Amino acid sequence: MPDLLLLLPDFALIALGYLICRYTALDRPVWDSAERLVYYLLFPCLLFQAIVRNPIRPAEIVSLGGVGLAVVGTGIVLAYALGRAPGVDPMTHASGAQTAFRFNSYVALALSERLAGAPGVAWQALLMAVCVPVCNVAAVWPLARQGGQGYLKELARNPLILATLSGLACNLAGVRLPELAGTTLSRIGAAALPLGLMAVGAGLRFGALREAPWLAAGLMSIRHLVLPVVGIALVLWLQLPPAQQAVIVAFAAMPTAASAYVLAARMGGNGAYVAGLVTVSTLLAMVGLPAALLALGWLR
Repeated sequence: MPDLLLLLPDFALIALGYLICRYTALDRPVWDSAERLVYYLLFPCLLFQAIVRNPIRPAEIVSLGGVGLAVVGTGIVLAYALGRAPGVDPMTHASGAQTAFRFNSYVALALSERLAGAPGVAWQALLMAVCVPVCNVAAVWPLARQGGQGYLKELARNPLILATLSGLACNLAGVRLPELAGTTLSRIGAAALPLGLMAVGAGLRFGALREAPWLAAGLMSIRHLVLPVVGIALVLWLQLPPAQQAVIVAFAAMPTAASAYVLAARMGGNGAYVAGLVTVSTLLAMVGLPAALLALGWLR
């Protein structure tokens, strides 16, 4: 199946969420509650279960995890650097910086299975286990600093960080969940993917980007141009297996995290601006992600 068609089911759910929110009685208040449900319960369960059920091999931590950290680390450094540009509003930057290096785990998990089957999910779970804590710490830090909130307190109660670290600790300790608990978590987590993708569509907005268009252009250039190039260069340089190369490059070219604007709004940031960035990132990825995979295949 062509790479573009691999993405269509996921982006169809995003479009469906947009249409339902705009043209039915299930409007914004319904989706505000749905976003909180996904953010605080469904997605942490999905993240924890995905990490626990796929044993992490030390060699893969070094290769896959190292490449993933190099990709998101590049995004973090460049996104933070944009905050030093003249005329950039500190709160707007603090709210939007996360969109340059965070990634949409809903799409990542769905696509990794289509690209490489069950091993692809395991590799993506490893990337998430290593990179999600780093991304969330980097996302919370500027918002907590600008909002005058307790940084360590925000980290300690962030559901994505707690779920990821718990899953990673259980995985490395060799803990295996009882069948009943595993099945329950799997069913809860299964609801996160379709509902999370539809919630992204329900939150799509463009108008707020007029507040800082050049900052938005810089952040999106990092997310959809620089990071895919870094990912392609690293996997070719390290000569990883082709299936792993595809999963990592797809990871590097992901749209930004669907929960980015929820985090910004919850911490008193510019949620509308971040929602606009999520919108643009989602649309850019529809072209950029297949293009990155095609470029990888051409360069092999």
